[in-house]
Amino acid sequence: MTDPSSAAATITADQSEVFELLADPRTHAVLFPVTRIDTHSAVVFLAGLDVYKVKRAVRFAFMDLSTLAKRQAACEAEVAVNRRYAPDIYYGAVPITRDGDGLAIAGTGEPVEWAVHMRRFDETRTLDHVAERGELGSLLIARLADGLVDIYRDAEVRDGLAATEALRGVVEETLAALAGAHAFFPEAETAALGERMTATFRRLAPLLRDRGAHGRVRRCHGDLHLRNITLLNGIPTPFDAIEFDESIASIDVLYDLAFLLMDLWERELPAEANLVLNRYLWKTSQPARELEGLAALPLFMSLRAAVRAKVEALRLLELGQGAEQGAEARRYFGVSGSLLTETRPCLIAIGGISGSGKSTVAAHIAARFGRAPGAVHFRSDIERKRFFGVEEHSRLPPSAYSHATTERVYGILREQAALALAAGQSVVVDAVHQRPEERASIADVASRLGVPFAGVWLETTVDVAAERVTARRDDASDATAAVVARQAARPTGPIAWTRIDASGDPDEVARRVRSATAGLLAVTA
Repeated sequence: MTDPSSAAATITADQSEVFELLADPRTHAVLFPVTRIDTHSAVVFLAGLDVYKVKRAVRFAFMDLSTLAKRQAACEAEVAVNRRYAPDIYYGAVPITRDGDGLAIAGTGEPVEWAVHMRRFDETRTLDHVAERGELGSLLIARLADGLVDIYRDAEVRDGLAATEALRGVVEETLAALAGAHAFFPEAETAALGERMTATFRRLAPLLRDRGAHGRVRRCHGDLHLRNITLLNGIPTPFDAIEFDESIASIDVLYDLAFLLMDLWERELPAEANLVLNRYLWKTSQPARELEGLAALPLFMSLRAAVRAKVEALRLLELGQGAEQGAEARRYFGVSGSLLTETRPCLIAIGGISGSGKSTVAAHIAARFGRAPGAVHFRSDIERKRFFGVEEHSRLPPSAYSHATTERVYGILREQAALALAAGQSVVVDAVHQRPEERASIADVASRLGVPFAGVWLETTVDVAAERVTARRDDASDATAAVVARQAARPTGPIAWTRIDASGDPDEVARRVRSATAGLLAVTA
C-alpha cells in the first residue's frame, strides 16, 4: 500500500479556466462569494446549496489523475463509493462542457472536465465541531455506532490475506517515515515504538488472517474520523470515503472503526469512545468473533495515531517548517506509543436489584479503567434481548425471565467476559447477581484467567429502586416496580462483595465504586 502523504505531484493540465468558472457566483446564480478549498488532489467549490469537487490534473505515485478519462472515472468512483454512506449528499458526477465561447456545468458541448456534484451541508455539523462544542451525547453516539454496524454488515467481503499483507506495508511505511522525521520525533522513542509495533503485528498476524478468512475484512470507509462524519437530519452520516485506492479501504472492520475510536480518545473523550465500542459490540451479529478481535484493537488504534503523526510531520516538512510547529504531530506520536502500552485486564462485576443503578454505574466506570478505549460493558438486559432475537427496547414476556433462561443468559455473560479478557480488554459485567452461585461463577472467570477481580454490590431502598425503574424510558430493562419488590424479597445469601450506597446522584455513586476498587484494579480518574 503506497503512502499517499509523501509523494510529489506532477501537474498534467491547466485547469484554471474550469476553476474560474466554478469560483464565479454567476455560474451558480448565487449572491454570495463562492468558497474555494484546495487539497492535494482536488479543488472544492462551495456555492449556495451546492458543492462541486474537481479532481486535480496530477499524477502521484499512489494516484493517477493525469487524463480527463481518469478524472471522470475517479469522480464516478467517488460517487459510487460514498452513496453507500451518504446518498443524500452525493448527487452524481457532472461534466464541465465547452459550449460556444465558454464553459458550463452539464452543458451540451464536449466535456473538458468532470466534477463531483454534492449537496452542501452545514459545515458546523461535522462531528469534530460537534465534539468541540461538547454536544456528542449518548443518543448521537448510539445512532452512529448502530449505523456503522449496518454498514459493515452490508459491506462487500474482501481478500483477508491481501489485507493483512497490505497492513504490514502500512506498518513498515509509517515507521520508516517516523524514523526519518528526526526534527519531530526523538530517535530513541521512534525506535522503541517501531519495535513494539512490529512485534505486535507479528504476534497478531495469525489472528488477522483468521479474521480475514471469516469475512471480517470488508470494503470499508477507510478514513473514518470525526471530520468525515456529519449530521444530516440528526443522523450521523459518514462521507468522503476513500475511493482512489481499494487496498486502503479493503480492511478489517475493526481497523476501520479504530480510526474513530482513536480520534475520540485523542480528543480526551473516553466515555464517547467507550460507548462507540460497546454499542458496536452490542449490535454486531458476530459478538464472539469481534470480542476475540479486540486483541488487535491496540495495534489498530496505535497505527491510526502513528499515521496521523506521520502525515502531519510530512506536511510540515513539505512546507519547510521545523519542530516548533510540530506539536500536533508529536501529540499523535505520543498517543500511538501509549496505545501499545501493555495493561493487565481486570474484571468488575456489579450486582444489585433492578433500579439500584448497575447499568448507569457500569457505563460511568467502563471508560475509566483498562486499556483504551476502556472496558467492555456486558449487560444482562442486552444479552437477554439478543438471546431472544429482539431489539433492546422490545419487551419480553415473564417466561423470558425464568430461572433456566436467566442461567443461560448469565452463562453467555461469563463466556463473553472470558473472550474479552483473553483478548486483553478489561470487563464490567452488569447483572442482578442475586444468587450466591451467580456471584461465585463470575468470580471464577477471573480466577481461571488469572486476572484481578472486584465484586460490587449496589444497595438502595426498594422505594428508590421502584421509582427509578418506573421513570425509565427507552431502556433495555423490562423491570417494573413489582419486579423490584419480588427481587428485594428473595434471599441473597452472604454477600462478600464490596457494598456501595447507591442512593443519590449516579456520578457520585460511580465515584464511590471507582474509589472502592481503585487499589485492586488501578482504576483511573
